[in-house]
Amino acid sequence: MKQEKNILNFDGLYGDDYGRYSSEYIFLELIATRSQLFNWTIKPHLHSQLFQVFVISKGSLLFQEATEEHNLQAPCVVLIPPTKLHGLVYNPDIEGQILTLSESILEETFKTSNPLWKTFEDIRFLRHLEGKTFDKIQQNLAQIEYELFSENPERHLMLRAYLTTFFIGLHRLTNLEEAQKNDSLTMSYFRRFQQLIKSAEYPKSIPAFADELNISAVHLNRICNAVAGKSAIELVHQNLIGEAQKYLLHTSYSVSEIAYLLKFEYPNYFAKLFKKHTGLSPLEFRRADRN
Repeated sequence: MKQEKNILNFDGLYGDDYGRYSSEYIFLELIATRSQLFNWTIKPHLHSQLFQVFVISKGSLLFQEATEEHNLQAPCVVLIPPTKLHGLVYNPDIEGQILTLSESILEETFKTSNPLWKTFEDIRFLRHLEGKTFDKIQQNLAQIEYELFSENPERHLMLRAYLTTFFIGLHRLTNLEEAQKNDSLTMSYFRRFQQLIKSAEYPKSIPAFADELNISAVHLNRICNAVAGKSAIELVHQNLIGEAQKYLLHTSYSVSEIAYLLKFEYPNYFAKLFKKHTGLSPLEFRRADRN
């Protein structure tokens, strides 16, 4: 074990003061095997050259990064690259396994694939794992375990094959989870924009709406087109036309008065915009309803 700037740094596994790094190092153990020796608390530490995958099948834990903490519930998977500070506080009901392997094994297999390799450069959490998806992860891990502790003459080749399958699967799940996260964030922005449209004091520009959302006007337009197939300004106009239709149907206000109430600077611009959206002038729309 090395001590630098008060950070625990292990060449081998946590608590192993005599561990030595090997380019072919692969180890698999139950979470409880080591963690219960330390009263279920693993202090923040790092491994200079080892990559770890925590596959948690039951229970919960607190995962500590350098600047953040995460409460994790099973089923989930945590990917921890070398040199990434991490600590763990487990509930004693925790069940799962930890796969630890030399970074060089991953480098040899995936370094030439930049998109795939980038998946393994940062700490990752896979939390939205449906039953069959998590079962597949556990099945892959069981194949690795079998070959790791077997005496089969071809075990090294099979281990590499199973490890490749295992990590490609984790890469795909990471991409899927990132896409789902982005979709969720997109919908959150869109719903918030809809709320702002309804409560806005007009006239109000699209950049002003974007500022309230803490995004750029370009990003806001991308979101609107992705969700509704319309630009941000089209959605604003759609809301204004909807309000105008209510006034035309349920009040006796003139077209000019309605334009004023909706904060249009020029009544003729309001009339032109109304016809563009409905195919009728405001007066034609009112007459058609009364007929």
